[in-house]
Amino acid sequence: MPDLAPPLPPLDDLLRDAHVVALPLTTRFRGIDVREALLVEGPRGWTEFSPFVEYDPVESAAWLAAAIDFGWGPDRHPVAPRVAVNATLPSVGPDQLAGVLARFPGCRTVKVKVAERGQTLADDIARVAAARAFVGDDGRVRIDANANWSVDEAEEALVALAPYRLEYAEQPVRSVPELAELRRRTAGLGVPIAADESVRKASDPLAVARAGAADLLVIKAQPLGGVTAALDIVAQAGLPVVVSSALDTSVGLSMGAYLAASIPGLAHDCGLGTAALLAADVTPEPLLPVDGGVDVRRVDVDVDLLREHAATDDRRAWWLDRLRASYAVLTER
Repeated sequence: MPDLAPPLPPLDDLLRDAHVVALPLTTRFRGIDVREALLVEGPRGWTEFSPFVEYDPVESAAWLAAAIDFGWGPDRHPVAPRVAVNATLPSVGPDQLAGVLARFPGCRTVKVKVAERGQTLADDIARVAAARAFVGDDGRVRIDANANWSVDEAEEALVALAPYRLEYAEQPVRSVPELAELRRRTAGLGVPIAADESVRKASDPLAVARAGAADLLVIKAQPLGGVTAALDIVAQAGLPVVVSSALDTSVGLSMGAYLAASIPGLAHDCGLGTAALLAADVTPEPLLPVDGGVDVRRVDVDVDLLREHAATDDRRAWWLDRLRASYAVLTER
């Protein structure tokens, strides 16, 4: 793919102006209770660098490229002022279902996390049933397994969950060949297969589309190198897409909203309502779901909130070292 990135700003500028925050979650999600992120203000506005802590510098470099694209790249002119979003239901117990879903007012789609380690298919069925009850017959329910099933396990699960009329199953298995095999086995169920990790964590994000291994792609701005790079992938893939996020602050969600609003005819609700899972944010006007959607806008970061939720000195130093390492990767490219 062509190099679409803006010139790198000086490293010293990024380091000098960086703010590292640690935001508590309302519900444990993806195995964490606190979401850390690095924020910096560029000429275009505030931007975010927040790869998950286990990612190495090579993988994290795409997230830094995204931050630079959003803060230093081209001015954006989205085609829509709002985008519809889905509710996100983590792998919580029955007593927490109603409370979590109530944080997503007006959402017509629920994304249900399934295949959690230590849980059973029966637990997944219960959550999917609750999601279907929440949105009613006219709503949409999608599941996300984060590649935690084998092909046999995924086939068994999709057979059991198909009666709940799934919109799609996101990354049920790990590899592109496994996705293709599962898609072949379950062709009669009417459950489309979506690829997420096979796009954002792949050296070639278009390989899954070329292999015919998925019906649609899940596109995330930060892991794919930013709005500009993600739009190029969408244009080349030739498949329907869903725009989602990675438990970002409202700044990162703003990046995703600009991406979603730049895709004409986007048919699927976006996974950009996850500010509802944060117990704190970096702005007094977070991108929370309202009437089933979020606004497409730049976020004004509040300095007092940055101070209130500042990470500890050792965590700030860790993130600055990480930024340096990721910057070095981008410089080598």
